[in-house]
Amino acid sequence: MGILAANIVAFGQPFAAYMYPAAFLTEHGETSDWLLIAQFVLIDNKMRGLFTLLFGAGLYLFMERTWSRGGTRWRQMWRLFVLLIFGLIHFFFIWYGDILLYYALLGFLIVPCLKWTAKTQLVTGLLGYLVGAILYAAMLTLPYLAAETSMGESGPFTEMRQGTLDAVQVALKDGEVETALIKSGDFAGQIGHRFSEHWADPLGNVMLFSLETLPLMMLGVALYRFGFFSGGFASRKMRMWGWIGVSIGSAWFLALGIWLKSVGFSYYAMLAAFVGWSAIPQLMMVVGLAALMVEYSPGWTGWFAERVRAAGRAAFTNYLGTSIVMLFVFQAWGLGLFGQLNRPQLYIVTLLAWGLMLLWSKPWLDRYRYGPLEWLWRCMTYGKIFPLKR
Repeated sequence: MGILAANIVAFGQPFAAYMYPAAFLTEHGETSDWLLIAQFVLIDNKMRGLFTLLFGAGLYLFMERTWSRGGTRWRQMWRLFVLLIFGLIHFFFIWYGDILLYYALLGFLIVPCLKWTAKTQLVTGLLGYLVGAILYAAMLTLPYLAAETSMGESGPFTEMRQGTLDAVQVALKDGEVETALIKSGDFAGQIGHRFSEHWADPLGNVMLFSLETLPLMMLGVALYRFGFFSGGFASRKMRMWGWIGVSIGSAWFLALGIWLKSVGFSYYAMLAAFVGWSAIPQLMMVVGLAALMVEYSPGWTGWFAERVRAAGRAAFTNYLGTSIVMLFVFQAWGLGLFGQLNRPQLYIVTLLAWGLMLLWSKPWLDRYRYGPLEWLWRCMTYGKIFPLKR
């Protein structure tokens, strides 16, 4: 559900609008600016971070069960290859904001490390994340300084400034091409555009996000083995450090968001803030949120909690299913709303999609053992048909 809240702008507006509100095809007024800040504080990077942490934990959970049956890590590698195929289909034929493809690729690198000691995995994850934070800050601060401060007006930085500004125009031009294809209803043209112009984007995502994703996956493995997700830590400490992490991280993102508003949400300031200057507060929030959910979720009961849990058990189907639903909402051959909705209206679409997830997931799982795509992935992983109906 949180991933959709992060992605909805890129579904309903040009892809560049995700981080650059000037790319919106509708007005991005004061209300939208503050909603952007709210998303920046509460959603952006945190949902992906939680997903990455849990993806790592899931890799080890799967291997625990596989090892108990006498299996090997090759089963996990095959499982990730199947996920890679799902990701390729999602990226090229449904929506090129796919995350599964590069998670599968990076998962291949985690599998050989699963038999390390939990302590080694924890230290490796923390050190790797720290190195990544330093490198991200270094890589993304310089383009901001060259393109959007007076530093770019002097000496050797003038050429860099022009190059960085040209890169913005290239991204916006590509968005114009994609927008024209969507608005014309030329779905085949969109697919062709992805194959011709964006075929290397998944590899680019691997390179860009690997310094965050690999360490977080490793931390997920280590935390799972230490019992973080299953009551292995004292509740008082989990709650205390959870609230500390969320509070400090939120304060940092709020201050950074207000600064971004003061500079007009410029392109390279946004890029630097999203990726370059937020890694450590992001980790604090991600682990803090995970700790608080571990502690508070057992006491969360009732019909709504049951439906949220069911949506989580069908998360794979809900993730890919949402992309398909959004095709019908935004494509010209559907409702044709691409580029028509402002940020508040896009969040209304998000709420409606959440309602759809909550509406179907529990009744389905009351009757069937798995979500549809969860079942298909399981069958492909083991090469046999599992019973679906309860």
